[in-house]
Amino acid sequence: MAKLQGHIERVTFSSEENGFSICKLKVKGEQSLVTIVGNMVNPVPGEFVELDGKWTIHAKFGNQFQVKTYTTLVPATQSGIQKYLGSGLIKGIGPVMAERIVNRFGVKSLDIIEKNSQRLSEVAGIGQKRIQFIKAAWDEQKEVRSVMVFLQSHGVSAAYAARIFKTYGQDAVHLVQENPYRLARDIFGIGFKTADTIAEKLGMEKHSPERIKAGIEFVLHELSKEGHVCCPGDDLCQKAVTLLEVEKEGVLKGISDSFQEGRIVIESINEKEDLGAPEKGNKIQIIFLKKYHVCETGISGNLNRLEHSMKSIRPIDSDRAVDWVKKQIRITLSENQEEAVRRSLNEKILIITGGPGTGKTTIINAILKILKTAGAKILLAAPTGRAAKRMSEATHERAETIHRMLDYSMKDSGFKKNNLNPLKCDALIIDEASMVDTVLMHHLLKAVPDGATLILVGDVNQLPSVGPGSVLNDLIQSEMFHTVILDTIFRQAKKSLIIVNAHRINKGLFPVVANDNKNSNFYFIQKEDPEEVLGTIMDLVQKRIPKTFGFDPVDDIQVLTPMHNGLAGATHLNQELQKILNPNTVAIQRGNREFKISDKVMQIRNNYDKHTYNGDIGRIVDINFSEQAVILNFDGKEVAYDFSSLDEIVHAYAVSIHKSQGSEYPAVIIPVVTQHYLLLQRNLIYTAVTRGKKLVVLVGTKKALAMAIRTVKSSKRHTRLCSRLKS
Repeated sequence: MAKLQGHIERVTFSSEENGFSICKLKVKGEQSLVTIVGNMVNPVPGEFVELDGKWTIHAKFGNQFQVKTYTTLVPATQSGIQKYLGSGLIKGIGPVMAERIVNRFGVKSLDIIEKNSQRLSEVAGIGQKRIQFIKAAWDEQKEVRSVMVFLQSHGVSAAYAARIFKTYGQDAVHLVQENPYRLARDIFGIGFKTADTIAEKLGMEKHSPERIKAGIEFVLHELSKEGHVCCPGDDLCQKAVTLLEVEKEGVLKGISDSFQEGRIVIESINEKEDLGAPEKGNKIQIIFLKKYHVCETGISGNLNRLEHSMKSIRPIDSDRAVDWVKKQIRITLSENQEEAVRRSLNEKILIITGGPGTGKTTIINAILKILKTAGAKILLAAPTGRAAKRMSEATHERAETIHRMLDYSMKDSGFKKNNLNPLKCDALIIDEASMVDTVLMHHLLKAVPDGATLILVGDVNQLPSVGPGSVLNDLIQSEMFHTVILDTIFRQAKKSLIIVNAHRINKGLFPVVANDNKNSNFYFIQKEDPEEVLGTIMDLVQKRIPKTFGFDPVDDIQVLTPMHNGLAGATHLNQELQKILNPNTVAIQRGNREFKISDKVMQIRNNYDKHTYNGDIGRIVDINFSEQAVILNFDGKEVAYDFSSLDEIVHAYAVSIHKSQGSEYPAVIIPVVTQHYLLLQRNLIYTAVTRGKKLVVLVGTKKALAMAIRTVKSSKRHTRLCSRLKS
């Protein structure tokens, strides 16, 4: 082992996932900078470090010092202290303020902040408020770094240390030592496997009851990410045994203990009623995480309540109303459209489903005209901001996201609108209802008042919700509520190859391609090699589409891809598209991702505190290093993110097709390559094509596209909602 001392001149790379870092070190007496590599906790330029490790020779990069262990020391030189303070380590101190502080106090600067912070008032631009802010940030950073060192030594990446500290405060080390598995429940981004690594290093036994119970919950959580609300007991047991590498008896005991503690719910059902099993008529156990059981039974109960309550809208002669509204909107309605309008006036719960161009918006407008004339109070909502905006533009009425309508409050730990404080409406119309998952539908139905009419509008052939459940499909399959299926494509819509081809794909037919037609809005570009696919997409986004159609390459063009990995996956596409579309140099590195001012980004989890939700797309408008904040603009609303919260956003030049649900874009580019065969299926391509408003371009092979159109996966999501509704 060799020793090395010096200050970090710059950080070339630092991974959020495992803390692996590559830095350039200035060593006294050495003319050139030394490359150091290894796992380091949030290395900061200017930091003085003492390293233990060994010298290695990299085939490409030459001499490197491989770090095994290290100690952080206080920077000793004036320039080192200035770089250390100006690195963004302490909120309230950026490069300019760091220079002023060091110019005033020199090598004593850190001592002044630590022991005599009031003297900072001698520096121009620092008042009492900022002094308190800097001192609090300094103290917190010291505490965070001590927690980080502890966690890093037990297998936690540096990226999560600040969040762990934020959640647990000074009790972080004690609580993690007591039960490391609580991290998987309490901290977004830390899963069971990371918690299990920590537990092992802390000496927790493989057969520990806490480990087994945490593993069972982890399996159920992972299944919920695949859309399942529950899991057959035998399947759960088998998956847990494989994951935990323990005996079946231990898992069965863990399931029983978790049930007794109220963390899971077990239901015994007859196999004929629901969910596949080898032998017909067997009694099988179905296991839920408590939250999903509460939500699914809540949906069933509230739909039953609504269905059997009196309508608050006065009785309306539906035949006369339909005749009247046809004259008002001056549009001929199809037979199914007329039925949908009539049913909306007679039914308490109505489902309207159909593909693009079948007149769903026309029906909503007709219903609105009738109900408004009758004096009814109507609310319009959709699952995403973009879907709500589209609904508002189409109806010229106010439409909100479901989350905003239900008024989520961090202070009150939930939605303010609920069964005790219901929505004030006579009718509620929800668009893009196929996107609403089990949890959101539960909270929505709780808040619908007894007398209200509920109208769910959506396209059941699209991908199911990102969250667990297939609520709209289960409601239709139960046959307990009247459903109107729209299947007529209107004359105007037939002029659009996007709409024609969406319906062809939905029927299992290959799309019509008219590449030679300059007036076409649907193109297929044949490319066999993934590298050619990538190059074509770059060219389409940067040059060909903007030049031919006048679309903005960032705001108007959206690349939609089936997968995250691979050359034509979202991760790599975003890296390449960022290079050609955003020349900005002001950036912050988070692991292997670099966020720049002007970057197009997407929120990937619901953040009720910030009122930003999974799937929201925005732009980075500022990076404030002294405040350690990135400012994002979501549809005109600016939101600040701490540097430690940046794992809530990803680049969005290219997004997965799943994440595009509920959105519509002027131009859509879709790579279709055989490397994506695991996910290629009909409803995926159908959903992607229906996201394009004016232009859709597919790039890839006809073989891959045909494979997708032929594939109708029967991977039914495990839910019991349909059978609950029937019973």
